Order: sequence, then structure tokens, then C-alpha cells
Amino acid sequence: MTRHYQRIAFALAAIGTLAALVVPLSSEPTIGLFARPALLAATLFTAALYAGAACVSVRLSIAVALVGVLLGCTVTLALLRDETIAGYAIWGFWSAVLANWIAAWLCVARLAAVKLRDKIASRAIDLAIPLLFGAFLFYLWEVAVRGFGVPPVLFPPPSLIAVRFFGSLWTLWADFFQTFILGVLTGYVIGCGTGFLVAIVAHRFTFLGRGLLPIGNFVSALPIVGIAPIMVMWFGFDWPSKAAVVVVITFFPMLVNTLAGLNVAGHIERDLMRSYGAAQRQTLQKLYLPAAMPFIFNALKINSTLAFIGAIVAEFFGTPTVGIGFRISIEAGRMALDMVWAEIALAAIAGMAFYGIVALAERATTFWHPSYRT
Repeated sequence: MTRHYQRIAFALAAIGTLAALVVPLSSEPTIGLFARPALLAATLFTAALYAGAACVSVRLSIAVALVGVLLGCTVTLALLRDETIAGYAIWGFWSAVLANWIAAWLCVARLAAVKLRDKIASRAIDLAIPLLFGAFLFYLWEVAVRGFGVPPVLFPPPSLIAVRFFGSLWTLWADFFQTFILGVLTGYVIGCGTGFLVAIVAHRFTFLGRGLLPIGNFVSALPIVGIAPIMVMWFGFDWPSKAAVVVVITFFPMLVNTLAGLNVAGHIERDLMRSYGAAQRQTLQKLYLPAAMPFIFNALKINSTLAFIGAIVAEFFGTPTVGIGFRISIEAGRMALDMVWAEIALAAIAGMAFYGIVALAERATTFWHPSYRT
């Protein structure tokens, strides 16, 4: 989008903010912004900031628009504290929300277009963009649920989920320890480690690789809901059965990816190692494994999410009175959707952190790969 159209969009955001002053906020009788001096001043200042962002330079407009978005979001959230607006919001309220959305979109778009030579500042911008984008999505979730009056039992707002999350930290920790520390990590290490070792053997003996790959494709196609009950019957209701499910899920992705990586080395490289008189172990260490590292880490990243899914689903089929999957199943039956979403948030945070740790390890190990060259 050109700067001309961006300025027009900022002007529309200012107009949308001012529209909240004259257009009804609620379908129910309520006092307007003119009867709320603090919110009136904040609304006028927000509109002025949006209008100012259309007139200043690109980089200055980012800071101006950010302040305006923060203030505009605060005003709309404060309005939702009024019971005559929450659940009854109409055009005046939604025009202000739309104005905030336009300004936030333009702000993130302009921030993404900024190119800096300073690596630290550039990385800070790369981190700020998804954080701002995610924060505004939570804001839209909050105002949509509360503005339309959606019952919390159907779809709780983020504020209610956050209250339940921080009010149940001990329960969440116990569930996290049972599911992630015992089930996911144990199965992940065993499954990925075994798949890696078998891939090395299969690469050395070609017939073994040809025999295992069709079996791997077959097992990978098996649904988790079919494997989990069997593992629960074999290994009991505690965490070993969940770890066994994770082993089955993570073994073959690691096997397939490692085999593909070990076969990447070309004929020239292999002939060079033979000309040096390198032993099989040396060729594996100096040629095959370095070439396979991107594939290995690709499998580790894939398995970091698959392992969590497998362990949580397996807990639906039998577990002690603790665990993320167990808690989701029980609280959903009680219609305590805020706790269900708190457990989902816990799983999402842990899954992202796990994936991020693997990605950082990949970057530190395969820094020589062309994808990481600047």
C-alpha cells in the first residue's frame, strides 16, 4: 500500500474514532461519551493521534499510531465495563473498534517495512511485530465476545481465561509436569533417539531401509485415537502409556528425515572420502551426519508438536487424576470452559517454547547452512 493510501486510511481511523461521539454506542439506554469526561478526552486525543500519523514521517507515524491504538483500545475496553454496552454494543462502539483495527494494521505494516542496519534493533522489530499482532488479536477477541454478549460457557473472553490461568497455577503445574516432563519428554527422547540410530543402521544396510520405509508409512497413517487405547492397555494408566504413544508418533518422522538427510551427500563427496582412505565411521562423522543435520532438526521440530498432541490425546483414554488431557476432558464435562482454555493456553505456551528451544539449537548447530547466511 502506498503512503498516499496509508494516509487516507489513518484519516478514516480518525473519523471512525470521532464517530463514537455522535453515533449511539448501545441498543440500550446509556450515557454517551460526553457524560464521561475522561473517556471523552481520551477519544479526542486518540482521533488527533490518528490524524497526526497521517501527516508525519513514516517512522514517527509508527510511534504516534502505537500510542493512539493503545489509548483507543483502552477506551473501548473501559466502555465494556458498562453493563448497558456489554452485550448491546452497536455502530458507535464498533466504529471505534474498526478505527483501532485500521490504525493497528497500518502500524504493523509500516513497522514491517522498516529496514535497519543495526542487528539488535532489527531483531527487536522482528520480535515486536508478532507480539503486537498477537496482542491486538486478543483485544479483538475480548471486545467481540463481550460486545456481542457471548456467554462465557460458550466462549470465554481472554480476561476471564487469564484470571483462571493465574488462579490455578499449582493445578496447571501438576498437569504440565505429568504431561510434558514425564510423558512428552520421555517419549520424545526415546522415539527420536531410536529413530536416529535405526536410520544410521538402515543407511549402512540398504535392504533394511527399503524394508522399514513402507512400515513407517503404514504406522504414520495410523490414527492416534487408535494407538492410544492399545498403549493404555499395554502400559497402564500412568505416564508410561503416554510416553509409548509419543515414541510411536515420533519414531518414523525421525527415521524418514534422517535417512533422507544421510542420502543427500553426492558422489563427488563420497569419492573424495574414499580417496582419503576414510573409514566408514569417519565418513559418517565428517560427511553424512553434517549433511543430514538440517533434516534431523526438521524432524525434531515436527516431533516437538506431534509429541504434545499425542500425549494429550492419549490422556483422554486413561490417566491418573492429573494431566492436561485429563483436565480438558473433565472440565469440559463440567462446562468450565475458562479452565479448558487455560489448559489449552498452557499447552500452546509449552509447545511454542519447546519448538523454540529446538529451533535455537538448530541455528547454533547448523549456522553454516545457506538458509542462515546473511
